[in-house]
Amino acid sequence: MAPPLEHGEHIPGTTRRSLLAGVAALGALGAAGCSRVATASTTGGGELLDRLRAAGVVRLGIAGEIPFGYIDKNGELTGEAPELAKVIFKRLGVDRVQPVPTEFGSLIPGLNSQQFDVVAAGMYVTPERCEQVIFADPDYQMLDSFIVRKGNPKGLHNYKDVVAKKAKFATGTGYAEIGYAVEAGYKESDILIVPDQVAGLNAVEAGRVDVFAGTALTTREVVKKSAKAEATKAFTPIVGGKPHTDGGAFAFRRTETNLRDAFNAELRKLKESGELLRVLKPFGFTQAEMTDLTAKELCGG
Repeated sequence: MAPPLEHGEHIPGTTRRSLLAGVAALGALGAAGCSRVATASTTGGGELLDRLRAAGVVRLGIAGEIPFGYIDKNGELTGEAPELAKVIFKRLGVDRVQPVPTEFGSLIPGLNSQQFDVVAAGMYVTPERCEQVIFADPDYQMLDSFIVRKGNPKGLHNYKDVVAKKAKFATGTGYAEIGYAVEAGYKESDILIVPDQVAGLNAVEAGRVDVFAGTALTTREVVKKSAKAEATKAFTPIVGGKPHTDGGAFAFRRTETNLRDAFNAELRKLKESGELLRVLKPFGFTQAEMTDLTAKELCGG
């Protein structure tokens, strides 16, 4: 965490960023996020990590999206990215994290205008975003999956199946899956656009559509209590004629390569030890979402 497209703009591989549960609680913390953060570094590689250690706190830009980064019903900061941030920054000598809630589209501008120190929102790494910020290596990868009726009666396993079998297709507002379906040959005007995966599940259960497309994580979570629908096995969409896998990561100001590199070093240790999965598992992530993708690969080399 994918939403804006299933993790941003309407281009392949972007990040879905709808503001889901937790948004209401963000307002209560909004004022706390208005104070200044450490000023921009001017020396080579940046000095922000030293300043964060001295201050004892790092401010995280979040977008109120479950399961990526949000405020829970008790007013506590949680989500896969904030929980991972707590672990890594503790190892880097920064004891506390503080949320700065904002809309997803304001995360990169907010980072670059120093409203917070790092983006911790499960943001997909895309070439367009790599021109504005630098990314750590992805802490998760994300494949797609479908919500279908129990037993998958139409045998829908990928976007080509949806086209070939003339299935009634739905996905979420601004989701990247719109582009994936269109690339497979589905007419965009025939796609039913619904607000989110819950509305997609309802559409499938009611028989209004045959299939709803979303990320593997969100589809498998939303069908858990459904007696009428199930999630298909995760699959890789095709973009530009090639299999495409999205990856979500922390973002930093372009001047702060020292902080990014130190973060990456700790992230690699967590991956090698298996602790990364332990941190992310409570938010629905599985071994299938673990990845060795690099930011360089997703930025386009």
